[in-house]
Parts: sequence; structure tokens; C-alpha cells
Amino acid sequence: MNNCRRKFLKIAGLSALGLGVKPALDLLTVPDAHALMPPDAYKPDAKGLKAKHWGMVIDTSKFDKPEKFEKVIQACHNTHNVPEIPGKQEVKWLWTDEFKATFPDNEQHYIPDKVESRKFLLLCNHCENPACVRVCPTKATFKREDGIVMMDMHRCIGCRFCMAACPYGARSFNFGEPRPYLKYENPEYPTRMRGVVEKCTFCTERLALGKMPYCAEASGGAILFGDLNDAKSEVRKALKENFTIRRKVALGTSPSVYYII
Repeated sequence: MNNCRRKFLKIAGLSALGLGVKPALDLLTVPDAHALMPPDAYKPDAKGLKAKHWGMVIDTSKFDKPEKFEKVIQACHNTHNVPEIPGKQEVKWLWTDEFKATFPDNEQHYIPDKVESRKFLLLCNHCENPACVRVCPTKATFKREDGIVMMDMHRCIGCRFCMAACPYGARSFNFGEPRPYLKYENPEYPTRMRGVVEKCTFCTERLALGKMPYCAEASGGAILFGDLNDAKSEVRKALKENFTIRRKVALGTSPSVYYII
């Protein structure tokens, strides 16, 4: 971690001296991101679930009570050691917002009250063209072959370029030490440290064991998860049978999360 920070500062200094950003970046040799990831973080075992393009379909009409949102959010946050920090700092993998904030580019003059007043579950969209990956100087953020946008938090230097690039507000930065704010620690998932970014990972650790993401499992059928490239998958069937929209598609990121309205 300290070595990466020193190299990054060296590059920043060389760029400031007029060497230029690209030549300076060339001085930092960063191996493939997978090389420094624990093998079980991205390689499924014999029972692991595999897909060409993992995606999610959320049936917003089934989230008709606050308790349903809370159940899903807590299932994710508790198992992934997401801290609840009082005050202005917020670390989140899943959260909710209203229609206008969720789909600001969906300009409709007459929106049904039941939709306009509805809350929507938000998370990382695991985009096909992720802006966060392009701007990360250390490849701490990378896209897997199955479409999942992952983070290696050991490589994160806290520059927050990915946060600036993400149009969905899906990333959180640990300004302080997060561990004291855990209600309880799940020993099966690593905790974070001060100065790193974190976000939803589509529960890669569960997929590797042949299990579905925590949010899908806790949703009671309101969240479908599967292979978007498989016409026989549940997500593709849901997309064929229902009208869905995605967030900020005009930006060209091509989100992998769809919402049934």
C-alpha cells in the first residue's frame, strides 16, 4: 500500500514537472489486476456459478414496504462489513432514492403517482463500459470477463478518480477508520481500512461457491440475477416479459442493472 502511494506521488510529481501524464504513468509498471487478487476472489470452484455477462433485474413494484428495502440492504451490509458511520460520512453498497434522482434523464411530464413516489434500490451498475475502470491509475478497479466490475482494495491508493468518474454515486470512500463502526464483524469477509474506496461486487465470493448474491436471496424474488447472454436465464425472461429501464443510458456506460417499472 505505502509503496503504491509513493509511486503514485512520484508520477504526480513528474507530471507536474512537465514530463507529461502518459510518460509518467509509463514509469509505473502495474501487472494484471488479477495477479494480486486472492484466487478465490474471482475464480469459482467446481460448484461455482459462471456466466458470460452477469446482470440484475429489479422488480420495483415488489418493494412496496420500507422493511423490504431494509432487509435487502442489511443482508448485504452486514455480511460485507459495511460500516454505519454517524454524521455526514456515508459508506454504502446498497441504498434507495426517488424516481427523479434515480432516472434524472427520463423526462416524463406525467408520471403516475405510484411510480413518482416509489423508492428505488440503487447499487453499482457493473457497466459494460465502466468509466471507473478507465480512470483508475493503479488498476485497482477492473472489469472481469463475466462483466463484474471489481475492486482490489489493497491496490487502491485513495485518489478517488473512480468516484469522480462514476455517474451513479455507487462508490464510497473511507475518510476515517471504518472498523470501529461495524455492528459486528463477519470474519468470512475482509474489513477495510482508512483511505480506500469500496462498492458492490455482485457478491463474487458467493458466486464462486455456487450461491446467489445476498440481495437477490433476501429479496424474495424481487431481485433476479443471472446471465444476460443466456436467452433462457431468468433475467432474460424477465426482460422479455416486462418493460424495463436503466439508469443514465445516454452516457454510454451500458448498465447491467435493469428496473421493472
